[in-house]
Amino acid sequence: MAKVIDITDKLDFDSNPKIKIKDKEYEVNADAETVLKVMGQFNADGGLSPAAIVNIYELIFDAQSRNQINKLKLQFKDFQTIIMEAVNLITGEDEGE
Repeated sequence: MAKVIDITDKLDFDSNPKIKIKDKEYEVNADAETVLKVMGQFNADGGLSPAAIVNIYELIFDAQSRNQINKLKLQFKDFQTIIMEAVNLITGEDEGE
């Protein structure tokens, strides 16, 4: 008979991480499929084109969150910071607080 190991307790099915901007929290899609698509957007040197940044934005934030973030009228540098911090969060680069 084959051995069975139950790893259910090691998995987190219930929640996505969030980033906070001012007093508002935004959920970041962190499912494996999304993270793999995000990772595929990076150039060989680890950089991102503007088109890739937009693609990542659409992958990791739902339409409601994007609408609210768009209303902040951010400078590109700040927008890029949001995207990179969210990517770091879902790829495990930044464990947050």
